[in-house]
Formats: sequence, C-alpha cells, structure tokens
Amino acid sequence: MFQTFGGNTRRPRQVNLGGRKTHAFGNVGSGAGSQAALERAQQERLQRQRERETLKAANTLQRVWRGHLGRQKVSALLRDEFDAVEGASPAQAASRSVVPYGSDEQALAQLHRILLFSRSRNEEDLARIQNYGRRQIETVQALAIGPSGPWPLAYLRLQRIILTVLERWNKLAVADWNQYVGFLILLHFLSIQIPAETAQNAKPFYQTMAQVLSRLSISWERSDTPDVSLDQQKILLKVLTCPLKTVTGYTLNAYESFGFIFMTLPVLSADLSLPIAQSFRDGLANVINYKLLANAVATSLRQAGIASRPDLAETMTRLRFLGCFIYFHRFAHNFNNPEAYSAHKDFVTVVSILLNSLPVNIIDGQAVDPERVEGFDTPPTSDSVNEFLKDQILSLVNQEGIGNLLSGSTSTPGVSDEEKIEEARQLANYALALLRFFPRRGDEIRMWLYIGPSTTRSGKESSRTLPAIRYFWEASKRSSVFSTILRDSRAAIDLLRPKTASSDIVQHTFWQAPQQDADHVATKADEWRVILVFLELYTFVLKVTDDEEFFSGNKDNALPLSDIKDLTTFLKNLGFTLYFNASDITVSDEGESSSTSLSFFNPKSHESQAQKQDVEPSVGGVAGLSLEYVKGLVTGLIRMLYERDSRRNFLPADHWLMTSRFDMTGFIPAVVQEEESRNKIEEEDAEDVDEEDFDDTPQLIGTSRTQQQRRLERLQRQQRKASRRRYLQAVAPRLEILQNMPFFIPFTTRVQIFREFVKLDMTKRRGSADPEAWRWIVMHRPDAPQQFEKHSARVRREHEFEDAYEQFYPLGQGLKEPIQITFVDQFDQPEAGIDGGGVTKEFLTSVTNRAFMPTDYIDMFVENDHHLLYPNPAAVEEHKEALRRKGYRDNSPEFRLEVSELLKRYEFLGRIIGKCLYEGILVDVNFAPFFLRKWALYGGAGSAPKESGYRPTLNDLRDLDEGLYQGLHQLKTYTGNVEDFGLNFTVTDTIVVNHSTTPPRTRAIEKELKPGGANISVTNQNRLVYISYMARHRLQNQPYLQTTSFLRGLSTMIQPSWLSMFNHSELQTLVSGTSSSIDIDDLRRNTIYGGTYVIGDDGLEHPTVQIFWKVLKDLSDGERRAVLKFVTSTPRAPLLGFGTLNPRFSIRDAGSDQERLPSTSTCVNLLKLPMYRDERVLKEKLLYSVFSGAGFDLS
Repeated sequence: MFQTFGGNTRRPRQVNLGGRKTHAFGNVGSGAGSQAALERAQQERLQRQRERETLKAANTLQRVWRGHLGRQKVSALLRDEFDAVEGASPAQAASRSVVPYGSDEQALAQLHRILLFSRSRNEEDLARIQNYGRRQIETVQALAIGPSGPWPLAYLRLQRIILTVLERWNKLAVADWNQYVGFLILLHFLSIQIPAETAQNAKPFYQTMAQVLSRLSISWERSDTPDVSLDQQKILLKVLTCPLKTVTGYTLNAYESFGFIFMTLPVLSADLSLPIAQSFRDGLANVINYKLLANAVATSLRQAGIASRPDLAETMTRLRFLGCFIYFHRFAHNFNNPEAYSAHKDFVTVVSILLNSLPVNIIDGQAVDPERVEGFDTPPTSDSVNEFLKDQILSLVNQEGIGNLLSGSTSTPGVSDEEKIEEARQLANYALALLRFFPRRGDEIRMWLYIGPSTTRSGKESSRTLPAIRYFWEASKRSSVFSTILRDSRAAIDLLRPKTASSDIVQHTFWQAPQQDADHVATKADEWRVILVFLELYTFVLKVTDDEEFFSGNKDNALPLSDIKDLTTFLKNLGFTLYFNASDITVSDEGESSSTSLSFFNPKSHESQAQKQDVEPSVGGVAGLSLEYVKGLVTGLIRMLYERDSRRNFLPADHWLMTSRFDMTGFIPAVVQEEESRNKIEEEDAEDVDEEDFDDTPQLIGTSRTQQQRRLERLQRQQRKASRRRYLQAVAPRLEILQNMPFFIPFTTRVQIFREFVKLDMTKRRGSADPEAWRWIVMHRPDAPQQFEKHSARVRREHEFEDAYEQFYPLGQGLKEPIQITFVDQFDQPEAGIDGGGVTKEFLTSVTNRAFMPTDYIDMFVENDHHLLYPNPAAVEEHKEALRRKGYRDNSPEFRLEVSELLKRYEFLGRIIGKCLYEGILVDVNFAPFFLRKWALYGGAGSAPKESGYRPTLNDLRDLDEGLYQGLHQLKTYTGNVEDFGLNFTVTDTIVVNHSTTPPRTRAIEKELKPGGANISVTNQNRLVYISYMARHRLQNQPYLQTTSFLRGLSTMIQPSWLSMFNHSELQTLVSGTSSSIDIDDLRRNTIYGGTYVIGDDGLEHPTVQIFWKVLKDLSDGERRAVLKFVTSTPRAPLLGFGTLNPRFSIRDAGSDQERLPSTSTCVNLLKLPMYRDERVLKEKLLYSVFSGAGFDLS
C-alpha cells in the first residue's frame, strides 16, 4: 500500500524513460521500462481471462442447476401423470393383476412418459418400467398392435434403458434373479417387436447379455434348486436367440456380435461334467443357424482379420470361440457326417484362421511329428484345456471331413479362374493349418487328402473330378509366386522375405494405398500356402509311390513328367535361393535387431525387446511359418525327385546343375575357405558346450548373484552360437548348397572338393598330408615310441578284422594317422613282400573282405537278392538271444557289455570304411542303395536336419526285400476290401536262435508298428499308413542300433557333411571306384615302369610291355577287371581316372624265366611281370595268376 495524505491508496504512476530501476534492491518487473510494461500487460490480461472464466463457470453451474431442478419438476409431473393413468403407485401396481391399456394411444403416451422421466438409479422408476412392460405385453396381445409408426423408435429407446439397467446391476452385483427376470421378459418382448433394430444394435445387446449370463451362471455349479437354474436357462435362451431367429437385413450383424462376444464365454465351453451348462449349450445349438453364423464370422475375419477383434485377443478366448463354433456345426448334424460341413467355404475359413492363431501345444497329447521338424514357431501356453474343448478340436481330424475337403470344389465351366484360385487358397490354408496344429497325425491327414472321398455315406460315388494332388498342383501352377520363381531364382528373395505393409510401401518407387498393399501381401501369403500344401502332399505321395506308378504319369495322383520337370525347376530355384541367399532373406530382421544395440540407455528398450521376442516368424507373409520349415520341406522333396531321376533318368543330363549362378573358376578354393570357417565355428561351439557342461554344477544356497551371473553367461553363450550360425549362413553359402543340394554342382567338382577337405584335415592333424612328414614330426616327440606303438599292429591272415579291432579300436580318430601293419603267417612270422612304406592298402582290403564274409554265426552284414550288403537287421536281437542261452540276464551289466561290444565292432567297421575313403583307397565292397543313402543323410546337414535326414520309402524296401515289396505293392493296389487279409498294425521279426542246427532254428517276435497297433486293423483307408510304417520299421527302426553304430564310426573318420555332397551311387563310386568299362588307354598313359621296363631315351616301351598291353586290350571287360583287381585289389577304376590312383599302377620286370607266373604287391599297385616273349604264354600265365586266388606271397 502506498498511502498518501490525500487518502488515495492508488499508487501514483511512475515514468522512467531510462529503463533503470529506482534503487538497487527494487523488485524485478516493478520498475519502468518496455520489458516491465509488457510483463504487466500480460499479467493483467491473464487476470481478466480468469475472471471471465470464473463468471462463465458460475453461469454454467447456475444454468445446469436450474435445468436440473426444471427436469426434476417435469419428471415429477410426468410421474404423477403416469401414476394417475396407472391408477396406483408403483408398489401398488406391482401387486395388482395385469390389465391391458385401453387404446394404442394410451399405451404409447405412457411409454413416452417413461422414456422422459425414467432413471436407472431410481428404484420406483424401475418398478414403473416393469409394470408398464407387463401391461404392454397384454395390450399387444389384446389389441394386436403392430410395431409400426412411432413404436419401433420408442421400443428401441426403452430397450437401451433396460440394457443400461442390466449393465449397472452386473457391475454392482446387487440384483438377484427375481429382479432380472422381469427385465429379461420385457427385453425378449422388445426384441420380438423390433427384430431389425435389435440386430442392428446387437453389439451392446450381446455385451450386456454376456455379463448377465456370466453372473447368473456362477450359481449353476452350486445351485441346490436345479429347477430355478432351468427356468433361468429357458428365459436366457429366449432372449439370446430372439435376434437370431427372425431374418432381417441385419441378421448377419447379430450373428457376428453373438459369435465374437457371446461364444467366447467360459460357460459355453464348460466341461461335460456340468449338466446344466451342457443343456444350455445344446439349447443354443438347437436354435442357431450354423450356416449364417459361419458366414457372418468368416466375412468379418476375411475383411478385417483376427487382429481387429479385441474380443479374440487372448489365446484361451480364441480357443473357446473355436470350440463352440465347431460344436454348433457338429450338433446340427447329430455329431455325424462331418463331410456335410467340413468342406463348406465359411467353415474352412474360420477354422483355418483360428487354428493358425493358436499355439500347437495348447491341446494336450500333441507332439512333434517324428518325421518333420516343426517349422511353425509358436510359444507354449500354460492355460488348462478341458475335455470339451479337446473333443471339439480333435474332431477336426477325421477321414470323412478331410477326405471330402475338396468335394465342394467348383468344377463347372462357368466358374472363373479367379474364383477357383481363391477357393484353392482357402482350402490350402485349412489343410496347412491342420498339418501345423496336428503334427503327430500329419501322415494321416496327408493320406486322407491323398485318398479323397472314395464314396459317401450313402454309397454314391464322389462327384469330385480332380484328386488333391492334381487340384493343388493346378492351383500352384496358376499362382504368380510359382511362375515368378520358375523364371528367375533371384526373384525368390523378395517373395520369401517377411512382409509387412509399411516395408513394402517404402520399397516401392510409387505410393500404394495401405489397404491395397495389405491385400497384395495377403494374396502372396495365400499363394505360398497353396504351394506348401502341394509340397506336403506330394512328399507323402512319393513315399508310397513306386517307380512304375511314378513314371506312368497316367494315375490320378501321378503328375506327367513334363509337369515334374517344371516342378523340379521351381524347387531348384527356390532351394538354391533358400540356402545361397539366406542372409539376404533374413537381412531385414537382423538389421532391426542390430539397430537396437544403442537402446541400452532407453528406459523402454527392455519392453520393446520383449515385444519383439513375441513376434511370430514369417516367410512370404505367412505368419507362424519359419524359414527352416520351408528349407526342410523343399530339401526333402527335391532329394526324393533327384533320387528318382538317378534310378531312371527322365530329365536332361544337365537339368540339375546350377553352375550358372557360381563363379566356377574359383569355386573349389572358395568352398575350402568356407570349410575352414566352419571348422573354426565348430571349435568355438565346442568350447561353449564344454563351458556349459562345466557350469551345470549344483548351486550353493545364498549365491543368487552368482546364479544370476551364470545365467547371464549362459545366455551370452547362446547368443554367440546363434551369431556364429548366422555368420556361417552368410559366409558359407556354397557349403550349404553342397551339404543340402549337392547335385547342383558337377560330380567331378564335388570329388575334388572332397579330396581337398581330406587334405585340409590331414594338414590340420599331421602338419602335412605326407605320411613320412608325420612320422618325421612324431619321431622328434618325447613320446615317439608310444605313438608309433599305438599306430602299429601285427595282423594274422584269416583273422584280420579281429586283430585290427583289438589293436586299433582304442585309437578313435587317431586311426586317421598313418599306420604300420605287419602281416604274420600261422607261425607268427612276418610275411615277405614289398611294403612300399607300409601295407595299409593290403590291410584295409583284407579287413573289409574278412568283415563282410559270411560266417556260420551271426553275420554283421547280409546280402540282398542283388548281392548288395547292408547291416544285418536281426544281429542285435540274435546276439541277445545267444547271450540268454549262455545264462546272461537281461539288462545285467554283463549283458549290456556284450551287446555294447557287438555295436563297437559295427562302429570299428565304419571307421575302416572311413579310413579307406580318407586315404583314397578303393575296396571291392558293394553296399545296398538304401544303406548308402543313410551315409549321406546321417544326422542331417545344414539348416534342414530332419528333412535332409533319411526317410524310408517303398522303393528302398525293394532293395531290402523284393518279396516284401511285392506283397505291400499288391496290398496298395488291391481293389477289394483289404480287411479280408486280417492284417493289423503289427510286424513279425524272425531271428535265428540256434545256428548249429540245419536248417537254423528261428523264433518269431511280434512288435506293434504304432501304439495299440494290435487292435487296429488295416483297412482300405489306412493301408498307406500301414505301408509307410512297415517301410519305416524294416529300413529304419529294426536295424537302428547297427546302422547308427556303423555311421558313428564312419563319421569319426569322414565328416557327415562331406558325405552329404554325394548320393548313394556316387558314394559307391567313392568306395569302390567307377563301374564303367576299364579304359586301357587311360591306364597305359598313367602307368609307371620299373627295372628293365623303364622307358629309355628312344621313348619306346619294352617288347614284353607292348605284348602285355595288346593282350589286355583283347581281354573282355570282366577279364580286365579281374586283372585290375589282381594288381590293385579292386576291380573298378578310380572315379577321376587312373591318374588319381594312389599309388600309381606300376609294372616291373620279374626275371626272364618263361615258366614263372606274374605276381603283385597290391599295397603299392605293382605288377611283377616276367619278360615273356610270346603273346600266348603271357596271356595264359597272366590269366592263371589272376584267377588262381593266390595271396601276397605268390612270388
């Protein structure tokens, strides 16, 4: 206050043009100046604004209050008028008998009064509404008042008031059934009067009714008065189904709201043990039109997708919805005839979309397909699933429904191609969803699709014109994805990348509307589904199709060879891109993950990362589909087709090659470099595994920080391994191709790569590929004597395998090093002869000959009808039986030790064969094709271990047992009822229990091919599965231990990834050389001469040598092979020519005695040929020596 003597309290105006404060301690802004004046003006303006707002608020409050008082007065007046017409107060009217209104106008006037004054919180108003409802129901019946004119709008407003009241009661839980019942009856009446308006506003209607049912159903489980519960159900059913009964323009809207809101309630999917809930569910199912329900839901899901439905956000909600949806369809057909609805377009759409959104392990009892790695990655769920939901979901897997899936397919000429393609996409989506969700029953699903609807329940033939294979093949050929990849393998990169609408818009050079882009992505995803279903089906078909059916091309389920050529080209381009350009396909995901490395300081980074972890994998826009699944499917199928072409060529010679995509000039060095990188990564992985094993020690109590640290270290190790795998995928694409689809590269190139891999491994282990260099290095080590002793052995003739096993089995991988062999005779004296630095070659050939020779006891290997070797399937069982006869108890330590000893012999034999491959030594051993196929696929390779692993087929069974193959083939093609044969899902194995009798005494062992197989008969419908299981047992399960042990030993010497570069015939060539005719000119060019036969300065051969080559050229191919085996111990030529034979083919003189026979030193491939002067004598002596069977000491 600045008071003056004049009594004026207003501060006098101060003008200071200098802009300075009057004194040093003056208040800021209180002085003069331009800035201070501006601040004062702003403050005054704000003050005036606040005063105006205060005044306005006061006026608003007064106006509202006056309006409230006015409405209260009007409402009171209207209530009085309403009560006057009713002639009683609300309490009195409730106790009187119901009398209809006198006229239509009186009833409408009363309704208008209610709409004006009623309040949901006023109990008397609620009583007035109930009293009016009772009278109005009687009035409509008495006066036959129709819902026309002003009535529909008035009814709709009253309906909204009732829904508001019910919603308030549900939230507060203050009402009992007696209060609900009156309003529910009135709500039912209103729904009958205005069905179209009710259906149009079905969403709030069913939201409120869902709350009512959820609250009332709580008492059903513990109700002591079941009659009350039944009365509740009757009224609720009337109210719920009323908007669905009368067909109007908004009926589908009502069904959509009913489905998404009401069918997700837990009470509708309650367990079968609750009778009241079951009767309520049946009541709904009895009224609902399942076709309209399916159409409404399918239309909504097609247009907006499942992500647009917040009602289906939770997994269990979607599962309950799907369970009820299936149940309503089954109920409509008395739980029979699933073919009546399973092929319906809307049913297929809804089920496929919902199944694809559920985790595969949500239904108990589901497991991974033993033959297919699960490629659809989904997180597990911890929610419990009751028996009702299990029954509904499992009911989808039935022969009638799946077999008739295509029965409703359009085949009339008037249908456009677009409609046919769209239909195929929907059916493929459904089939793929079933295969994904029921992996254990994958073979059955594929079989039922393959068989199709043979006959309907009425016995009439199916009208379907195309079988499933042809149907999906035609749809696949028409797709743009197929045609694009068929033309250009590089185009598959973009088609395989995970698709999102936003990413596509950025990538395009022109703007595209989001909806159009989303439709484009969805179309591509549907095309991928069609292709994947075809690949799944065709893979199954090839497993049960023999070569005769395959090459016929005129069967219903066989494709013409021209179409197969297009299919293989598509698979080639797709498979090549999947492996060679894997880093390009997944680069976007890795880029996103790497870009988050700087988000450490972002407080929301952990939340964002957690959200990223929950994102489903996607390939080509197909959610839940992993790249590994596609790799496996393509790899498995293309290998099967390549094997068919290998057995009987039907494609051009260079059809499989993809050399145009490589720089072949530097291909081999590049692959060797990739192999070195892979070895480093495997070593790092091994170190991490060792650390992890070390960390798996019991933790001490109270060391939570230490446990947390170890968990962090374990996580870091896993991240490092994943990073190394991605790195290998990026830096070793050629190696991936060689391991998974080696036929893209010429055979000779792969052989050179194989030898380079061996040379690289030798250099890594020995320091040099030269054996003498290794011996020189070891010689300077302190433990040189012990090392040389471990790698040396004395081997007796006719006991080569046993002596080698006893002395060399402990070496393990050490067998890769050079070994020193001394052959001894029956007097334990070393044999005479030239060893050329060691008789390794003679040793290896002798061991293999002895190991595969038939004996009077249990043979480790047996021959098929074509004299091709494979592990004796009954060896382990026969050995166990022999041990029992000797008094060993099953599972005793001694018993297990003896069985393990047999398996070790198989393992050692695998090492011996691996040693031959490692050293490049050819042995005259011929294996069965199905057994060689397991070599290349042992343990899988690359990114598709299961699909690139061995899968038994009917054709492989032919190589094992021609009689069994013919029997199964007749069973497959039998036109009558196969149940007449009395077969079931069991197999009888025959083992020899006594080898000393003549004939050997045998015993039959019966085994089940599947759990409960003894009680499952073989029928026309499941015979394909029976054939598949029989092939799996004979080829895979029965010889599993023997084969695994042999391949374990083989992999000790030769990495399985190296063997995966070759098919079965190429592996046989690696083992024993090429089966083509002997090229004498090539052998002559690569022969080394010694002694007198050395070529002099004149360049002319010795006369005896010239006679030898003339005689050899005149011999038959069989005699030439016998000569070659006489010198080199194998009748086949090296696969890359005699220039690669190690040691080289050599001839030296053996004196001039014309009576002396030629002799050899097979360990160095040396022919010691006397200087014969006569052609007839040379031929006679040579052939006598060749066919005499003489041994190492012949000379």
